Amino acid sequence: MTSLQTLVSLLGLVLWAGGPSTGLFLPESPELRQLLSRYQEEETDQNSTGGDGGRARRAIRWSDREEILQMHNRLRGGVYPTASNMEYMVWDDDLEHSATHWAGVCQWDHGPQDLLLSIGQNLAVHMGRYRSPAYHVQAWYDEVKDYTYPYAQECNPWCPDRCSGPMCTHYTQLVWATTTRVGCAVYTCPRMEVWGEVWENSVYLVCNYSPKGNWIGEAPYQHGRPCSQCPPSYGGGCKNNLCLKAQIIKCETRLRDKCKGASCNRFKCPANCLNKKGNIWGTLFYDVLSSICRAAIHYGAIDNNGGLVDVTRMDKFPFFVKATKNQMSVDCYTTVAEICPFKKSSSSCPRVFCPTNCKVQPSYWSPVIGNTIYSDSSSICKAAIHAGTMKAEGGYIDVLPLVRRKNYVGVLKNGPIQLCEDGKAVGHQHIVFLGR
Repeated sequence: MTSLQTLVSLLGLVLWAGGPSTGLFLPESPELRQLLSRYQEEETDQNSTGGDGGRARRAIRWSDREEILQMHNRLRGGVYPTASNMEYMVWDDDLEHSATHWAGVCQWDHGPQDLLLSIGQNLAVHMGRYRSPAYHVQAWYDEVKDYTYPYAQECNPWCPDRCSGPMCTHYTQLVWATTTRVGCAVYTCPRMEVWGEVWENSVYLVCNYSPKGNWIGEAPYQHGRPCSQCPPSYGGGCKNNLCLKAQIIKCETRLRDKCKGASCNRFKCPANCLNKKGNIWGTLFYDVLSSICRAAIHYGAIDNNGGLVDVTRMDKFPFFVKATKNQMSVDCYTTVAEICPFKKSSSSCPRVFCPTNCKVQPSYWSPVIGNTIYSDSSSICKAAIHAGTMKAEGGYIDVLPLVRRKNYVGVLKNGPIQLCEDGKAVGHQHIVFLGR
């Protein structure tokens, strides 16, 4: 969610809206995807025209998407009475686009009407102090206090009878067992009418759900031992009390091929991926062009026998460190701070392998700060060339961490490498390169 701390300083006000679920629509029908794609196209057209900067205001960060999704699955897995058929929920980009379109309308009501026939929807709005998306999701779930399982009639003001509280439709939508996809949007509305009052700079949260559920007269889930009544197509997969289908993939399958939206789900890797084709870009965190299974082996999540892999999508990283197990391989721009964070004077760093031609790399990407003893913000490979420990052809380098120095003196030697003269220490340590 975009920063909201600058909103008007008022007592925080929070409201949620829910409405009856009516109509019947095939959850995976071409008509639904056509409707969703229409809103995606409209959103693209609006953003391409520049407009009033709405894209920046509507953007929802990856961290917020992940927070919303994780909160949904955590709450769905913890329902009481326990659910035997509760399915794992994933993020849907098309639902996000349709939610973005409706949030931009700044109308405190469910909509648009043609799309409501095929999706579910939860709304929340607040003004005043900042509230995270998870706050609203938790508030929706907290309506459970007004809901008595398995009575599925909606609570007041819409329910006909057997109601134990004022509203519970947000809760039942959130824990509807067979609703497996969610997409949300956040929009800051300059002026928005909320139940007869005009709110300025109100923050509007819209979450769309599919397949549609929340049917009047039905329980949101079946009671029983968790995962005991999962759909047969799930193959018995279960994670945190949720039915989870593990997708069987190939060794070459990339993260970008499967990871859509905020969550990447669980995958089943075959055996013998160690020596198969498929790039690995990164260490601990991996670029989307990486092979899922080979990155999992690289990380240590599985071995060459294959197995199940859970993947979580993160925010964008400015770079990825290249490394191999035991003997680490780096690029010309990698610094000690990236692969060997200093904790104490006895910290140890892995042996690294430097590629060729690091000497000619630009200094603003691969700086060298120091002489013999270097700041940990220096490029490992270029500093090793500067120290005379390694030639331009590359090779293995051992790094020794020491206590921090206040200053580093630059000296030009062993090639045209630009250095910082009397540069102040940027990192937490300095390093000595040992010849091999």
